[in-house]
Amino acid sequence: MERVRDVSLLPKAHLHLHFTGSMRPTTLLELADKYGVHLPDALTAGQPPKLRATDERGWFRFQRLYDMARSCLREPEDIQRLVREAAQEDLADGSGWLEIQVDPTSYAPRLGGLIPALEVILDAVDSASRETGLGMRVLVAANRMKHPLDARTLARLAVRYADRGIVGFGLSNDERRGMARDFDRAFAIAREGGLLAAPHGGELTGPASVRDCVDDLHAARIGHGVRAAEDPRLLKRLAERGVTCEVCPASNVALGVYEKPEDVPLRTLYDAGVPMALGADDPLLFGSRLAAQYEIARAHHGFDDAELAELARQSVRGSAAPVDVREKLLSGIDDWLR
Repeated sequence: MERVRDVSLLPKAHLHLHFTGSMRPTTLLELADKYGVHLPDALTAGQPPKLRATDERGWFRFQRLYDMARSCLREPEDIQRLVREAAQEDLADGSGWLEIQVDPTSYAPRLGGLIPALEVILDAVDSASRETGLGMRVLVAANRMKHPLDARTLARLAVRYADRGIVGFGLSNDERRGMARDFDRAFAIAREGGLLAAPHGGELTGPASVRDCVDDLHAARIGHGVRAAEDPRLLKRLAERGVTCEVCPASNVALGVYEKPEDVPLRTLYDAGVPMALGADDPLLFGSRLAAQYEIARAHHGFDDAELAELARQSVRGSAAPVDVREKLLSGIDDWLR
């Protein structure tokens, strides 16, 4: 019988982790206490809240919990703590590269405006990276629920700060609202500025939303993208173009996109040759971090160690990591298999 290797020792890149959602539950409780914020029971129960976001009401509840958690991040030191702890958690899970996703607009009111907020976030990422040794960069994400002009402002800002650690531009929130093409200009600004395009798509709505991200936003990566599994022609396109899907199995089940872990179409995507990067999405709300996603692939989809190693390679290849970091991670993956 083949020896089962420890997935937390498998070198990998983490490409789908939201800023507030990366927080440790214990940190949230301490910050809420510090600022006198009364948290709903769902965030204090000590286990992940029961979520289901397949209808508008469920999504609204999910967003409300997220916003409550974010309201506990008020000072630069809170931001520094969140990023440092996210880096520590990632390292413990075998990550050698993390691209953390943030909409700085959400933090601007408490941190003195959009530019100061972004600078606080970038400083925190820079110091956490130096302190922990984890390669870390930032993906700035626009909000689908806001006006496309806001997204253009963010794209210009992201390009301006590209030399400070911003590597990509995304689009998040409820994909049932706002067409991808409404944000095409923002993505053009980001791409022209050298940023990688990584919008969310194919999570709450079907394959058409993935197709729109590829056609209208020229996505190099898709946040989630799992619903592409429903369209064989689209799968073929993603595979041919090498568009990486940032698949978050625990999140898909928690939000009701799929009923059970084994329903997430990991095997369908993998067998079609679509590159994947497994991600934790929002560990604070979904209760599991990066290594656990690889455990899902192993336990519920029968991925053997060679296939898990290939998933890790795909995460590294889909990243914006510099060549030396990629080479180090890829050779570490080979060592893990040996």
